[in-house]
Amino acid sequence: MASRNPNSIPSSSIPFDIVGFDLDGTLIDTSGDLAAAVNYAIGTIGRPPFPVTAIHPFVGKGAKIMLQRALDASGGYDDATLTALLPILLDYYEQNLALHSLPYPGLMAAMDALAAHGVKLAICTNKAERFTIPLMHQLGLSERFASIIAGDTVGVSKPDPAPIHEMIARAGGGRTIFIGDTINDIAGAKNAGIANVAVSFGFLDGPVENLAADAVIHHFDELVPLLEGWPA
Repeated sequence: MASRNPNSIPSSSIPFDIVGFDLDGTLIDTSGDLAAAVNYAIGTIGRPPFPVTAIHPFVGKGAKIMLQRALDASGGYDDATLTALLPILLDYYEQNLALHSLPYPGLMAAMDALAAHGVKLAICTNKAERFTIPLMHQLGLSERFASIIAGDTVGVSKPDPAPIHEMIARAGGGRTIFIGDTINDIAGAKNAGIANVAVSFGFLDGPVENLAADAVIHHFDELVPLLEGWPA
């Protein structure tokens, strides 16, 4: 477990030691590369490709569900087809993680501002480690985070609170708020007993209000002012 650094204590204007983030649809817009992987897999059985924006509602509950939703929307699926195509999708994605994936607008400035306040940054994603760690390395962002917990790091994934608790522990502990774009993120934060913020620009499968988060942001420019005004 990482030790607490006295210099990491946040200034009085942000009452959190750690800001945790989901990955896909929150920190990084991975839709281009996810869509390419889905389209490659379903293309092997003659299904037409989806536009990138159509992939958004398929994402959020893992690659298998993403593929199942894509197959269902393109003509139906059965278990045998799903089983056959899943490794094709995963292998393609592993080889093409960061061709189109980019941080959401305002993220880099928000992270710089949080770091200047002495706040630690962390990640808890349901994405598997085999994709999460290489993606963050390829984007050059790994060193910005005190801990990175993937969907298979502790054997369970969000909305179970265990991975969020592990994210906090590995980042050194302290008061934490979690930012995400799906019900797994917000429910996971609530189950872990921490504050939460939903982003409206992620891979939503319905109105952001349905997530019932403590707060909502529409751009990362809003994050630091929101946290500065958060009750101590």
